Amino acid sequence: MHTAFISHPDTLLHVMDGHHPESPARISAIKDRLMAAHLYDYLKAQDAPLATDEQLTRVHAPAYVKHIRDIAPQAGIVHLDQDTAMGPMTLSAALHAAGATVMAVDLVMSGRVQNAFCCVRPPGHHAGRSTAAGFCIFNNVAVGVAHAIAQYGVGRAAIIDFDVHHGDGTEDIFKDNASVMLCSTFQHPLYPFKGAESRTERMINVPLAAGSGSRIFRDAVEREFAPALKKFAPQFIFISAGFDAHAGEDLGGLNLVRDDYVWATEFIKDVAHRHAADRIVSSLEGGYELHALADSVMAHVRALAGL
Repeated sequence: MHTAFISHPDTLLHVMDGHHPESPARISAIKDRLMAAHLYDYLKAQDAPLATDEQLTRVHAPAYVKHIRDIAPQAGIVHLDQDTAMGPMTLSAALHAAGATVMAVDLVMSGRVQNAFCCVRPPGHHAGRSTAAGFCIFNNVAVGVAHAIAQYGVGRAAIIDFDVHHGDGTEDIFKDNASVMLCSTFQHPLYPFKGAESRTERMINVPLAAGSGSRIFRDAVEREFAPALKKFAPQFIFISAGFDAHAGEDLGGLNLVRDDYVWATEFIKDVAHRHAADRIVSSLEGGYELHALADSVMAHVRALAGL
């Protein structure tokens, strides 16, 4: 069991409204698919802990963390922006989602597992230092990265984000941190309408036109990510694992298929093997068409686990 599968029951209790695409059914569909494929028994299943304020404030402003705690409703729905809302169980779900990446780092760094997949919601990569956005409240991957740096002295961490939307919150948090590289493919123009003009030596933003499919995606990863990662030589790799670039998704216009996620996972594993002692933590971001999501995550986790 060299792959951990980290989730929590409260991920199913975060509800923004009855018709929101970021729904509890996403988690259920993934778990059902893993069980149907007989993969779940090969994973080290763990319940995520609650992230602490110390862990959150490494990447979020203390005032923002306090605001989220204070505004969390006891009943009803509170909107943080037009796409992002909190219900009575949202705070718990968000704290467990961020806590999952902390636990994943601990498991990997202790040698108990080689890598981990965090099956959590709400997602995180649009959450900036002081902002919730795009269904995201806390930046789960960023919390994990900061934990690896603060707790274990990781000097170079790379985040690979293949969600259909640019991880603008992750860029906001780490753009001035020399210890972190972000490699991001995303459809442009598309929400959050950022990233195409802000590339730097460590923010490897690669916008893709609507309609881009397997060949364009894979060529971009090999042309843009591979040399940057080789030069950076990350000691730990994190994945913002969004699956909404899949051809079956309605919220995006890219045309990836399941095999592209297998290919991307194998690419990341190769980089991790060369530079990072195989250390990988992956955390769920987007993906809303339930069949495509479950099938893609199953393929991603199977590749992580080497099954």
